[in-house]
Amino acid sequence: MPISENQVVSFHYRLSESGRVVESSFERAEPLHVLVGHHNIVPGLEQALLGREVGERFNVSVPPELGYGPHREGMVVRVPRKYFGHTRRLEPGAVVALALRNGGQEWVTVVKVGMTTVDVDRNPPMAGKTLDFEIEVLAARTASSEEIAHGHAHGPDGVHAH
Repeated sequence: MPISENQVVSFHYRLSESGRVVESSFERAEPLHVLVGHHNIVPGLEQALLGREVGERFNVSVPPELGYGPHREGMVVRVPRKYFGHTRRLEPGAVVALALRNGGQEWVTVVKVGMTTVDVDRNPPMAGKTLDFEIEVLAARTASSEEIAHGHAHGPDGVHAH
């Protein structure tokens, strides 16, 4: 059965950028479980999954506009160090979590570290980059009504892991 919206798809992936492996699930026992059609992964990868079959292995190149978007100018901001909590790796090029006032966090790239402030780039680390994926589709099933209502997969069998 071809993969379509409102299905939970389990797959392994290897993400590379400019020939360098950035992230891979092949070395982990657990694959990624995604509810297709609900924007849980970059649009280009979601589109590439549609119509595929369980057991397929394929490669797809996702341009920035279907990935994390273009790298935007004017996204470097100066932030007091206190918003980084106990982050130890505050050095240029490091990708770190920035604590937000609403209690959430945002992943940013450190540009410059000062005594009391840190300059960070708020662009997603992969913005403006073409993403090369190697995908192996392991399983697909119809999503539960609860998963569809929540907008995300609840695991391989449709049950939240606690």
